[in-house]
Amino acid sequence: MNYQQLSMGKICQDVEAIFQPLFDQFQQSTRASVPDCRAVAARLANEVNRICNESQRIQDSGEVESWAMTLANHRLKQCLHFYHLGSHRGRVELQSTLSAIIYRYISRQQMPLSYQARLTLIEDFLQGFYAESLNAFRRENAMDATYSPRTLLELAEYMAFTERYGKRRIPLPRRRSQQLIILRAQTFTASQPIETSVDMDTAAEGGILESDTSWNDTAVQQVREMMVAAEPDPLEANLRETVTEELLQYLEERQQSDCAEYFVYRLKDLPASEIEALMGLTPRQRDYLQQRFKYHLIRFALSHRWELVHQWLGADLEHNLGLTPQEWQVLQAQTTSQQSELLQLKQTGRSNSEIAQAIGCTVNQAEKQWLKVLELAWEIRNSSVSGAGASKDE
Repeated sequence: MNYQQLSMGKICQDVEAIFQPLFDQFQQSTRASVPDCRAVAARLANEVNRICNESQRIQDSGEVESWAMTLANHRLKQCLHFYHLGSHRGRVELQSTLSAIIYRYISRQQMPLSYQARLTLIEDFLQGFYAESLNAFRRENAMDATYSPRTLLELAEYMAFTERYGKRRIPLPRRRSQQLIILRAQTFTASQPIETSVDMDTAAEGGILESDTSWNDTAVQQVREMMVAAEPDPLEANLRETVTEELLQYLEERQQSDCAEYFVYRLKDLPASEIEALMGLTPRQRDYLQQRFKYHLIRFALSHRWELVHQWLGADLEHNLGLTPQEWQVLQAQTTSQQSELLQLKQTGRSNSEIAQAIGCTVNQAEKQWLKVLELAWEIRNSSVSGAGASKDE
């Protein structure tokens, strides 16, 4: 009996040590009432204390107090982040973060989904997941079954909890693990009947960060800009969806699932630090992945599906690869005689085998020469754009 009392006394002391800094920070950094700050700080302190007591890894580390403060600070920053975003922006960010995690896992049985249809199913799934998260929040904090966040600080606490709840690692057989929200998304997908109707209302798309300079190469700049263009016309929207889906398929077929996941996160406009956290990467590993993705993007845009990409960009053969008459002359002046003949044959719609036979080489060699022509056209087109921009700035 005395041993149990001592143990409970130690736990209460630990909670108090965690609680006080949290309470002080909430009072200093928010406009929430004192009872509100006290209640949220107490719930976070209890959660951290429970994790530290239940985690054998933390107990074995010999640094329980250090772990407790690290976990508490992480929860504090998350909560304050959502608090300062406010109700609307906080909800948008949470939706974006969770959508990016589950994008690849949401589909319908035996039926391919367009980009917009997938987003609609994601929205349906997340509505149910938010309800599950709220129930888990009530249960883990021993709260009444009717509790709902009513103040901005309580809402921020719930949104931060929901993000952590979705990212929890669930143990699987053979020493594997998976994030809880992905497991829920897979179950949701399996339960979708084939005949389910899907609302195709347009959903907003994110952009790609400007901070990553490797995206500014001329070979991918136009693809990047078109990929995140806002409010396109229906034909352009269909082409963009097709390009997005085929690029994801292209990456999956080449066993580049990490590149596909990275691409989805970038479309959602997630910051580099968050992508690193979601994918479990160091900054150096993310940079390497980014370079590998860039390589595959260029291969896709200039080789694998050059017709589709160039049609989407308005730079197909019918439009002289998007070149002005003057730029077209520059291209023809810089190509070899074999490349010039290849270009003329391409414009007549001849097949690759016919072209290869006509210019006296193998199909593979002809495709390599065509890639060089496309790369040259990209350089001429983008150098002209850069030059015009520089002149305007001057």
